[in-house]
Amino acid sequence: MRIELSDVTLDVEVSGEGPAVLLVHGFPDSHELWRHQIPVLNAAGFTTVAPTLRGFGGSDRPAGGPEAYHPAKHVGDLVQLLDHLEIDRAHLVGHDWGSGIVQGFAQVLPDRVQSLSILSVGHFAAIRNAGWEQKQRSWYMLLFQLPEVAEAWLAHDDHAHLREMLGEHPDRDAVLAPLTAPGGLTAALNIYRAGLPAEVQFAPALPLPPLPEQVPVMGLWSTGDRFLTERSMADTAEHVAGRWRYERVEDAGHWLQLDQPEKVNDLLLSFLKENG
Repeated sequence: MRIELSDVTLDVEVSGEGPAVLLVHGFPDSHELWRHQIPVLNAAGFTTVAPTLRGFGGSDRPAGGPEAYHPAKHVGDLVQLLDHLEIDRAHLVGHDWGSGIVQGFAQVLPDRVQSLSILSVGHFAAIRNAGWEQKQRSWYMLLFQLPEVAEAWLAHDDHAHLREMLGEHPDRDAVLAPLTAPGGLTAALNIYRAGLPAEVQFAPALPLPPLPEQVPVMGLWSTGDRFLTERSMADTAEHVAGRWRYERVEDAGHWLQLDQPEKVNDLLLSFLKENG
């Protein structure tokens, strides 16, 4: 369904009955990322809410430059979405940029969060402090800051560089389609430009709050993730004020919920049931 919010309309899949689970994708995906999790969660007695974020897939691409895609804007969209659906409290699950967004949600509105599951991307302080290997893996984040330059490089030769970056994505061709539409690539890159500008990436003294004490957190990292080191997720434990659970998923790349859906589903279900 399409749900109209205050300044965007989002493409959202809502299904099931029971406690709510909000599933939030990252770059460059849509709610289709969760297609292996949704039926399993529904069968286990959960309502699933899976939006496609502004700037991605079939959701609106607001004008206004990077500021229209700041992570705070995404958090605001999610709050409005839950309000629209009359959901007071939800389990939050996020992957990639979706992980950063649900962490922000939990820090701002912890009373509305039953639990927090973060896939691939840990607390930003842990990523920032994860050493030289993580900095090498994150090179593209600086490239993405360069308007027109990044778009030209990624789109060159029928998007050859973008195809290579997404080489392990099981849905590569499907996620590429909206990025190749006019304005699609810039809209998707704007989340990096608004959320991780260079001054943030190179500000080691910038204080960052821990995840709140009342929110239990589970972190999932996959052994084949070429963008993020295990340390960047495992060290998130130092930035969680409450309960923390860490799980490694073997034989999976960055898109672990597609590569190892049964394992990810088992971990999610056990954590959700542990936390009400």
